[in-house]
Amino acid sequence: MSIWQKFMLMIMAIIPRWIISMPFFQNLIKKQEQVHRKAFENMVLGQSLFQLNDTTTGDDKPLPKGLQRELMPGHIAVILDGSRRWAKKRGLIPIEGYQAGVTTLGAFLSLCRGWNIPIVSLFLFSSENWGRPKEEIDYLLELFEGSLKHYLLRYCNKFGARISVIGDTSAFPNSLQKAMKQIEEDTKDFTQLHLILAMGYSGQSDIVHACQNIAMKVKDGILQPEDITKSLFEEQLQTNVTNVQSPDLLIRTSGEIRISNYYLWQSAYTELYFSDALWPDFGEAEFAKALRSFQQRGRRYGKI
Repeated sequence: MSIWQKFMLMIMAIIPRWIISMPFFQNLIKKQEQVHRKAFENMVLGQSLFQLNDTTTGDDKPLPKGLQRELMPGHIAVILDGSRRWAKKRGLIPIEGYQAGVTTLGAFLSLCRGWNIPIVSLFLFSSENWGRPKEEIDYLLELFEGSLKHYLLRYCNKFGARISVIGDTSAFPNSLQKAMKQIEEDTKDFTQLHLILAMGYSGQSDIVHACQNIAMKVKDGILQPEDITKSLFEEQLQTNVTNVQSPDLLIRTSGEIRISNYYLWQSAYTELYFSDALWPDFGEAEFAKALRSFQQRGRRYGKI
């Protein structure tokens, strides 16, 4: 952060809110956000957020102390929460929190690949996130599109990662929808790592749509009620993009203890881990702590 930016933050902190709401100060705030937004765009276009120079493989990257490779989860789901609060705690604007969060994501994916975790689900944008301020949503969508086009595709090509997007994407800009479809098509044959990106996703809607699809098949005489099974139902869920729909471990950062309408059906027997760390602070030590907790649990699935 520049000296000028720090000075502006100090001024904003001591000026009464009614003065800050005046047009002059609102224009200053907007200019500050534009500076950070441009800096972030340059970062996305000009730096390797996803560690493309990392040459380690799953077999030669050592595990942290206390972890056993044979007990690593096969599917991890993550609710990346706390980037806005991370920025607020530091007197920064939300954009800077997202900037830090993207950098953390790049390091996190590198660890997953190095530790041989083959399926990673990321809750990036929920159906409820549409209630956030329009400028913030617009920025996030631009960030998603830029990341898909400029980094995730290069990451996938280098490391053999496949991308699947789930959720209601119909409300997203056409250019973002096109980028999603393109990266899914370009990476569909890769098998080293599967990234499932939840965008506009709702666990409740996922279940409702599955019920509607099955109901229509019963109505049309394609199915009988007695044909409906757990496996048939799961075929109708959006997570049918993978053969392992249920995560072994779901991690949520930021200290919130809920799963916020994410993977409601799929998490029936998922181990849950709630970290107090805000997402930008969720580094290797915190990740290893979550994995140690997972490996120490006895997964009995209702049995003795």
